[in-house]
Amino acid sequence: MDTVSGDSLVHLVDGSLYVFRAWHSMPDEFHDQDGESVNAVHGFTRFLCELLERTRAEHVAVAFDASLTTSFRNAIYPAYKANRELPPPQLVRQFSLCREISAALGLSVLNDHQYEADDLIGSALWGLRSHGFRGVIVSADKDFGQLLGEHDEQWDFAKNVRWGPAGVFDKLGVHPHQVADYLALCGDAVDNIPGVPGIGAKTAAALLAHFGNLDAVLDRIDEVPYLRIRGAAACAVRLREHADQALLCRRLTRIALDIAVAETADALRRRRGEADTLDELCERLRFGPLTRSRLRALI
Repeated sequence: MDTVSGDSLVHLVDGSLYVFRAWHSMPDEFHDQDGESVNAVHGFTRFLCELLERTRAEHVAVAFDASLTTSFRNAIYPAYKANRELPPPQLVRQFSLCREISAALGLSVLNDHQYEADDLIGSALWGLRSHGFRGVIVSADKDFGQLLGEHDEQWDFAKNVRWGPAGVFDKLGVHPHQVADYLALCGDAVDNIPGVPGIGAKTAAALLAHFGNLDAVLDRIDEVPYLRIRGAAACAVRLREHADQALLCRRLTRIALDIAVAETADALRRRRGEADTLDELCERLRFGPLTRSRLRALI
């Protein structure tokens, strides 16, 4: 159970992560009325039902990535996420259906072609925090560590593991406010962010433990050779050679917080579900009686 009241808690769901997980884990034996594959929709809907049954969340939003090639980060660095294959048409179609299911359940759906789900979640959390909310970010993605304030949590739903700011340090060796700088230094292969060549996770964490942030690291490079870290002298050389790249990478790793998605306290309050729309979706998607009854119980 959540440890704070529903009135002061917002659940922010990394929807794309759970659609992809369902796509890879659910057998391709589920088809809609048109004979199209809907395995990801079935898996995502089961996840959503369990999440809502367990939390009874009053404020909740599901964020999706619609900006795989069109985000502001691609304009800054065209190679951003270029290592990823675009989802096939049948999965794009299932993403749309997952958004429909979320909306029919009365959930706020966040989706933008310029900003990623991380940015939408970060901005929602920042906006509601000014109204006294605490956040639970439902995702396993390490990037979200930079968003966690003193009373926020991240929840890896599949493993049922939760952690707060201290957990970020346990996992990465840096504090939440240092995560973007940490990833800018050591890079993030998942998103094709190069970082500074030759600087790995341990070195990045050691640099930030000593200097505090990336700007201080670059301003005080002359001190780096004297640090008690392996290859300190070579590290200083790499930092000098790639200082501009490190700053560029931080523009990619830093989550945007200024999107207007939660400007009022009621912005992400769950609405009454749409029974007729949900029934039509259940028919179209050929959901079984158990899934239908779970969905109806949630509206």
